Formats: sequence, structure tokens, C-alpha cells
Amino acid sequence: MIGEDLRRKEDQRLLTGQGQFADDLAFDHPTYAAFVRSPHAHARIVSIGVAAAKSAPGVLAVLTGEDIIAAGLSPIPHAIGSSTTGSDVGMINHDGSERARTHHLPLPVDKARYVGEAVVMVVAESTNLAKDAAELVEIEWDELPCVVRAVDALEEGAPVIWEHVPDNLALAGAVGDREATEAAFARAAHVLEFSSWVQRVTGIHMEPRTSAAEFDAETGRYTVHASGGQGVVMMRGQIAVSLGVDPFHVRVVAPRDVGGNFGTRNAVYPEFVLLAHAARLVGRPVKHQAERIEAFLSDYQGRDLHIAARLALDENGRFLAVQSVNTANIGAHTVSYTPLNKGIQYMTSLYHVATAHVDYRAALTNTVPTIPYRSAGRPEAMYGIERMIDLAARRFGFDRVKLRRDNMVPDGAPPYTNPVGVTYDNGDYVSVMEKALRLADWEGFEARRAEAATRGRYRGIAVANYIEGAGGIPRERAEITIRPEERVVDVIIGTQNTGQGHETAFAQLVAEFLGISTEQVHIRAGDTDFVSAGGGSHAGRSLRFSSIVMHKASSEIIARGKAIAAIRLGASPEGIDYTDGHFRVRGTNGVMELFEAAQAAEEDPNLPEALRGRLAAISDETTTGLAFPYGAAVCEVEIDPETGHCSIPRYTSIDDVGRALNPMIVDGQTHGGIVQGVGQALFEWSHYDSATGQNLSATFMDYQVGRADDFPSFDTEISEVPARSHPLGFRPGGEGGTTPSLGVTVNAIIDALSPLGIEHIEMPVTPLRIWQAIEAARASHTSKEETHV
Repeated sequence: MIGEDLRRKEDQRLLTGQGQFADDLAFDHPTYAAFVRSPHAHARIVSIGVAAAKSAPGVLAVLTGEDIIAAGLSPIPHAIGSSTTGSDVGMINHDGSERARTHHLPLPVDKARYVGEAVVMVVAESTNLAKDAAELVEIEWDELPCVVRAVDALEEGAPVIWEHVPDNLALAGAVGDREATEAAFARAAHVLEFSSWVQRVTGIHMEPRTSAAEFDAETGRYTVHASGGQGVVMMRGQIAVSLGVDPFHVRVVAPRDVGGNFGTRNAVYPEFVLLAHAARLVGRPVKHQAERIEAFLSDYQGRDLHIAARLALDENGRFLAVQSVNTANIGAHTVSYTPLNKGIQYMTSLYHVATAHVDYRAALTNTVPTIPYRSAGRPEAMYGIERMIDLAARRFGFDRVKLRRDNMVPDGAPPYTNPVGVTYDNGDYVSVMEKALRLADWEGFEARRAEAATRGRYRGIAVANYIEGAGGIPRERAEITIRPEERVVDVIIGTQNTGQGHETAFAQLVAEFLGISTEQVHIRAGDTDFVSAGGGSHAGRSLRFSSIVMHKASSEIIARGKAIAAIRLGASPEGIDYTDGHFRVRGTNGVMELFEAAQAAEEDPNLPEALRGRLAAISDETTTGLAFPYGAAVCEVEIDPETGHCSIPRYTSIDDVGRALNPMIVDGQTHGGIVQGVGQALFEWSHYDSATGQNLSATFMDYQVGRADDFPSFDTEISEVPARSHPLGFRPGGEGGTTPSLGVTVNAIIDALSPLGIEHIEMPVTPLRIWQAIEAARASHTSKEETHV
């Protein structure tokens, strides 16, 4: 089963309209919520008038920040990590203090800190009645100065977002060896400086954020229906803290299907808490579906990192050192520091660099909070190092490919520890790059460039390598039960499907372990009534951790089944083999099927007590350490100089996932990841106006996303070098398409424009920016010619 291209079980229902999304949830006598959101990026709440809204038709409740404080609700305890815990490189403040935590109340009391922040909740008999009443709420604002860029927020005199963080600096520290790095730069033959901003983007889920809640007055128990990649167990804990109740009194149920996640749904939203509280107040279920503009304004967002970096090289092009200052915009609330943490660990990528030093800063601003977005910090890091390599090659006269090859960690090398202390397991890094170059026909590119020139087009090509360290919540749990009456195997797992195909892939795993059909394996997840532990799906953890616990639980079932079969077949457990779902006595015709053994365990009174009952097993494991998927991408672009339009005629990607459980699913993940990454490089941008803090890209008229006709048919291959860091050899496979795509796309564009002397264009590299760069280069060339004359 492992390695087979099995069609996804999920697709039949999704393609025939039978998907079960959050908005498909039906309740008896439901009510509906609407929110009044701040029109200001930064404003003090002077007063809120709700009398008219409360008396409006169909209104059941109107809640403000003062109301939820009076009811005893608390800030959402986001999992922001600590400087002293976790398997990643720690981020410690220069003074040794803990990172800042802001008080993220479900509704603010003192002031609004970004456009779109919910400040009033209205519950009514219908969505339209709730919206109508929301328009009757009267709020007096005292508008304050705002700041939306991280580097600006750290300037002296910048508007203060939170009074307990007066300089807006939520975290500041450094990793690496500053002294050794400075010494390396001092003796370097070449130094390349690079400064750029990896712009903010948003998730653009097909299904806008939707949630619902119920309250059982008899049991005092809340049920919250919402999806999040951190898993229902962690969501339950955070919602319970905010509600001020024991986690036992909260049930979290994730919808069976989710219309997109990509990381930006991996944290608790204020609505989850507010709907639960409102359900208790009105005594009926409460539901909310964000409108598209609400999603643009209030979904947690991704990226937004400023990089100021340097690369030191010797006279032969050997990398001596990398130095960088990474400044992250974490928004108005401290929801996550993870992207900043992940990025600083991989600024040297899979290149052998003797020393490095990275200063990191997390800045609070008047924008929506940022959290991990597909590959979380690694695309930013790869963008930085890959842009510097291409720039260094051009400025100092090196071949781009050879420069990379000469500096990569060699194939088959012992585990390599990078300059900030992260130890990679194993990989054939150079071989994968060479495969990508061959698949992309790198050698034949100059002919394609020449042909494009005959049509008045500029053609460019680039290669980029990547590595990422996947961590995530380390605890996972699997409960496997053999059900002979139905001839099925139930698997309860603590991960959370958000579109990756878990029902298919996990069934393949268990079918492989137990030697049965995938149709006999039923995967259950996403409900705290039966999921007691597990970390959801984020950071490439799902297959990596779930495969371990499912394998151990399956092995325990087989061992117990052997003991049962030995008694029933008159043999010793050591003399029994298990293959293809059957226990066979070695050297005889004695055989017992798995489901027969399970039935015997339930019905045979002569079995020892330890073997009686359901044939089931539980594996609950905490796995530390990281996993390291890696790969290479080649992007080829063609530019129309008269319009600045950039097309992508070819894109190649090779990703090493250790072992591909289902190559078709891996390819699908790669394709989607490429589209998201290239989309950011070319046109995606959640754009905030610096003066007003208004989001200028809060509709699809202003926020461009990729379409099928923007991309070619991708040339992708999977490399399989089993990971030494995993007992089954798996590496994550969901983010490789995204990780190198920013850098390789921009590098290809700059390669196309290199005859004009253009060295850099900031992302998103839109047609306008390309056209402006071309016109500026032409004007500069004309001016130089006139000066020479």
C-alpha cells in the first residue's frame, strides 16, 4: 500500500456535492451572529451605544467588551511558545526576559488595534436581522495615529500598540556567533548586501471562516464547531480558558471537510469563544459565517518579514558567513512567533556556511495578527539566501549553478549542523538539484532565450534549493480497534484533516501494517468526545507523528492476535507469522484471519483474561526532534517589455519526502504549494495603507490570486531518500512546493531582465513594477549615452 497512487476516498463526496463543511451544519432553532468591526486601524473606544440595536426586530443579544469582562471571560491564551521550551532553536530576549504576550480579549474594551477587529457582537433570529441591528450600534471613537510596517513600528516616537510594550518590540535577540561572523566578513574577498521585504499575504480559503456553538444547560457543557490545524484538543483547552471553565465542559468538533487552511486557521479566533458564550446567554445554538470582506479584514495572515542580510565569500566563491537582521510584523496581537523562529534557523539553507549570526525582532503593529502560513518562515529564509546567491554570482563573476553546487552540503555526508545549531539528518542535496536541472532542460535554455528575443520577449531561468525543519506539537495518539462484526478497523487519531487526504493516506498506512484493504479502514478524528490527545495538522507533523503511533498500535494488535491464534491453533506465538491479514502457523496449514482472532477475543471464554475483550491497542507518543524535507525548483519566465506581463512557460520541482506514502497526493500538495508561492512572488499582497492603516486589498478586485491559466503544467518528481530521523523513513511533503518558489521566481525574472542591468524588484513583482523597472533602466541607459556624447 505504501507508495501506491490510490485515489482519494474524499473526492467522491466532494465532487458530487456531498461534502460536509461548517456551513452545512444544521441545528434546531438556530440563531445567527453578526459583528461590528472597527473602521479604524487604531482608535480608543469612548462609548458604545447599543440601545437601538437591542430593540431591533429579532435581536436576542448585543455584547460589548465590557459585557464579556463582566461575564468573566478572559483573553485567548494563544500558544506563543517560550524561550526555554521546544525542540527548535530558542528565541530569547537580549535581557533574558520572556517574549511579550498581549491580552487578546474576544472583544476589546479599551481600543481597537486594527481595521476589522470585532468590537460588538449581535445575535438575532437571522443573519440579515443581526446585520441590520449591527448597523444601529453607535460607537464614539477617539482616532489615534497608526503604524502598519514593522520597521516603522520600531522607530522612536512610533504609535504605541500596547502600553505594556512601549517600544512595540515584543521580542528581540540573536542566534549564531557574532564575533566569528564579523571576522569572516572582515577577511572576505566579496561581500554581498541584500535588503528586501517579504510582503504580507492571506490564506484565501474557498470557504470563508465559519463556526457555530451550542450550550447544554443541563450539563453545563459547551460544544464549539470550528476547524483548526492545531487540533481539537488544543482548541478546547484555549477556548475553555477564555470562557473560564474546565476543559471537560467544552467539546470541540471539527467539520468533516474544510475549504482551505494553509496555517491561517491554526489558532483560536475570537468568534469561537464569543459564539459559545452567546449560546449560553440565548439558550440556543449560535452560528456565524464571515463574509468574504470580513475574511480579508480579520483572518490571521502570513509572512510580512523584513530581511537585511549579507553574504561573505572568499575569492573562489566559498561561502564564509551569513549575517541578517530579520524583523517580523506580528500584527496587533501576539498570536504566534513561529514564522520568525523558523526563518532564523534556516537562513543558510542546505549550504555549508562556516558561521552565521542572525538578529531577530518581532514588532507589534496596527494590522491583523500573523501566524504560520504554508511553510512558516522557511520561504522567507530561502528567498533571502537564494536571492543573495544569484546576486553574488552576477556581481562577482561566478556561475550560478556551480556556486550552489560548490557550497552545498555533499550527498551522503554525516548529519550536518548548521551555524545556528540545527542538525539536518541526511539527504542527497546535490543530486536532487542536478535532477531538477536535467528535468528542466537547463542546458537547452539559451536556445529558448534566443528564440524569445526574436519575438521581442525577455526570457529568464533560475534554480533554487531548499530545506525545511518540520516540528510541531510533539504528542500524538492513535487508538485502533478491530470490529469483527463489521469487518472494519476503526482508527482514532489526533491529527486534523484540512484537505490533505488523511482518510485515504492513513487508511493506506493501517492497511499496510495490518495487511487488509483500505476500504476496511475507517479514520476518525476531529471530536474531543473521542480524541483525547494529539496535535492536529501543522508544521508537516501529520504523517510524521501519526505513522509512528499507528505503526506501534498495529504492531501491538498483531502481537496480541498472535497470542490468540497460538492458543486456537495449538502453536506457540513465536511459530506464527502474520501476512496479508492472516495468522499462519509456520510449516503447517494452520491459519486464522485477523477478524476471526478479534471475534475469538470477544467470544471465547477459554482465552486468558489478558487476551479477552476488543482486539484493540493505543499508542500515545511524544516524539522530539525535527524532520528535514528538501528539494530544488527551476522556474522559467518570459516577459513582455511593453506591458511588463510575466508568464511562466515552465516550472520544475523535485522534492525529497523520504518515502512517498501516496505519490499522487504528494504531487497534489506540491502543485498547490507552487501556486501559492509563485502567486506571492507575482501578485499576492495584503496591502495596508501606511497613513490610515486601511487594508487596500480587501476584495478580489484588489487582491489577485492565481488562476489555472497563469501557470503551466508543472514538471514534478519525487525523490525518496529515507529519513534517518524517522523510524519509517518519512519526511513531510506538504510544503515543498512553496518553500523555494519565492526565490526561484524572482531570480528568474531578474535573469530575464539582466541584459538591462536590473538587479532587483520587490515582491510582488507585478507587471507594473516590471514595466517601471524596464522603463527606468532604458531611461538610465539613454541618459548615460547622452552624457557620454
